[in-house]
Amino acid sequence: MGISRKEALDCLRSNDLIGIGMEADAVRRRLHPEGVVSYAVETAINLREQDATGEASIEELCAAIGETVERGSTGVRLRGGIEIEKTAGVLRGIRQRFPTLWIEGLSASEILSLAAGTGLDLRETIARLRDAGLDSIASDDAQAQCGAEEWLAVHRAAHGLGMSTVATMHFGAGQALELRVDLLAAVRQLQQETGGFTAFIPRSLPSRNASGGWDGPTAVEQLKTLAIARVFLDNIENIQLNGAAQGLKVLQMGLRFGANDAGSVAPQALGAKAGNGASTAGGENAAAANRVSEEDLRRIIRDAGFQPVQRDTPYRTMFLN
Repeated sequence: MGISRKEALDCLRSNDLIGIGMEADAVRRRLHPEGVVSYAVETAINLREQDATGEASIEELCAAIGETVERGSTGVRLRGGIEIEKTAGVLRGIRQRFPTLWIEGLSASEILSLAAGTGLDLRETIARLRDAGLDSIASDDAQAQCGAEEWLAVHRAAHGLGMSTVATMHFGAGQALELRVDLLAAVRQLQQETGGFTAFIPRSLPSRNASGGWDGPTAVEQLKTLAIARVFLDNIENIQLNGAAQGLKVLQMGLRFGANDAGSVAPQALGAKAGNGASTAGGENAAAANRVSEEDLRRIIRDAGFQPVQRDTPYRTMFLN
């Protein structure tokens, strides 16, 4: 059983960073005694940047995906949902050409938008996408573009259809600590109900300050939030700290504060039509992803005292290389 809400709040307010980190590391070692840190090689595609109305565009898209598969990509992540029939057409086109490729997307907010545009309920919308080839729902922030209850409803519906998902919590400097604990508790409860989350991603974002500028959480706050998430969510197997989004120095420390996964990298730059992969988690920072290579991740993981292993998107398979 993870810690209580009160204990989580007390930890967030505590100055005992090392003690909290040790507790998180103990949970990590219990769940992952093999001493490895995983990462994925994935391709990310924004559908709104695609001309998805014709067969020629599907061929072009699949040709680009094929190049990344040859370079080690094991999954493709779709963003920017377009009209549902066009989205389903893209999914069918990719699935026909790559029957074993894992296809992840869209975000909860994008699925809510698609459902609103079709008049279908959430389950019917997700089922239509699944039947066209979608394997899992992309990670996104439960408090960003849709309310927490709507976000939970999307993930609950996906889990009910046998699909796995990843939960992401965005947090900023000055954010009420109670909001973080509320979301952790909601994610834990849904996981108890469905078991459908494969991973949780705490991701720091800059917040607007009183002078109109932007402040980001300190490294200490990032590590503390990560560690508390690991201890609180002991019913979710994987905690991801994305190296591309959070920075390699924070990643290296985070591997001793509960994280067992380093996110994902792109196999190559794909030009304008297909973007850089960055994890699972919702809304990726392509500029940061451009600066992090697979070897960067492997080096940081080794330097932290772990063995780097490539995984597939749903955490089913590890590739020792």
